[in-house]
Amino acid sequence: MGCVPINNLMEDAATAEISRAQVWQWLHHGARLQDGRPITATMVQQIIAELVQALPERVGPGGPGYDKFSMAGRILADLATGADFAEFLTTVAYEYLD
Repeated sequence: MGCVPINNLMEDAATAEISRAQVWQWLHHGARLQDGRPITATMVQQIIAELVQALPERVGPGGPGYDKFSMAGRILADLATGADFAEFLTTVAYEYLD
């Protein structure tokens, strides 16, 4: 099974796949920020948590996916910081779709 669209949004699914794969690669191959700090699992999880917290304000209470931000953040954090590289984010995320 390859990259599959979520709610018929293939481009969004592909962007998510590329982004989380890049974060996983940075984390597991010793990448550093411009100021020299190493990218760590704690750093990645903190950034994801901050983004998840800010999303409701950005999209508004009736915005798309409003009730799913926490779940999406957990999925992304798990896949981006896990010891093993999951083949596809979308196959994991499909388990949580209504």
